[in-house]
Amino acid sequence: MNEHYEILALKYARNDRPASQNFIGGDAHDHSMPIDYYVWVIRNEARTIVVDTGFNPQSGARRGRELITPVHTALSAVGVEFDAVEHVITTHMHYDHAGNNDLFPNACFYMQESEMRFATGPCMCHHFLNHPYEVDDVTGMVRRIYAGKVSFCMGDRELFPGITVHHVGGHSRGLQCVRVETKRGPVVLASDASHLYEHFQSGRVFPTCDSVSDAVMGYSRLKELAGKDSHIVPGHDPDVMNRYPAFNAQTAGFAVKLDEDEQAPGS
Repeated sequence: MNEHYEILALKYARNDRPASQNFIGGDAHDHSMPIDYYVWVIRNEARTIVVDTGFNPQSGARRGRELITPVHTALSAVGVEFDAVEHVITTHMHYDHAGNNDLFPNACFYMQESEMRFATGPCMCHHFLNHPYEVDDVTGMVRRIYAGKVSFCMGDRELFPGITVHHVGGHSRGLQCVRVETKRGPVVLASDASHLYEHFQSGRVFPTCDSVSDAVMGYSRLKELAGKDSHIVPGHDPDVMNRYPAFNAQTAGFAVKLDEDEQAPGS
């Protein structure tokens, strides 16, 4: 029998932008459509897993992102002890998902082999392809490989009872989503397999993309894994903070519980 987990989404940053920047081909209305930045925590009595580590303040500042709650502050507020974390899932190596790995000196990092191969291969000779990555984040992961602190996944893999990762690709060569068993059923952390709800609902694609066809096909994979659309959590949608209840009163506004059912609008 699968174990059940609590899942927290922690909002740490924001970027105001027009809708045209969120879709290949732009947007006919081009209204304001900001994106938020998240890291996630999966835990139960047996284990705590951090999913992605966000961008560091220097990288975010260079890219014009607004840091709201630093990642280490948000994690501390929900009771995560950095030295005690033994498992970190890296959905992909883009700057906003792999920028604070040093917070977890004792952790093993789980990532797709194809992502590391891409991030250290010939495609990185081209700025158009390497700009979502930070070289220090990539070289830091290489050092972890040599230290025996990276476990590579090749496609779908069960990491622990009730937690599986699934290669999706599309947005990045080795992008993986995470499926988690909770008291409300399976929940899929899409990460950047769908930045916004509108991406998987409409079939449109975010402009930073390694393979448009893999991104579009990935939406069907997310729906298959989740069983219902309401159990898919996109990687950057501000509405996540409105759809789910706060972790507690002190963290309202930056930490919500994804293992709870979605709230009715305005509740």
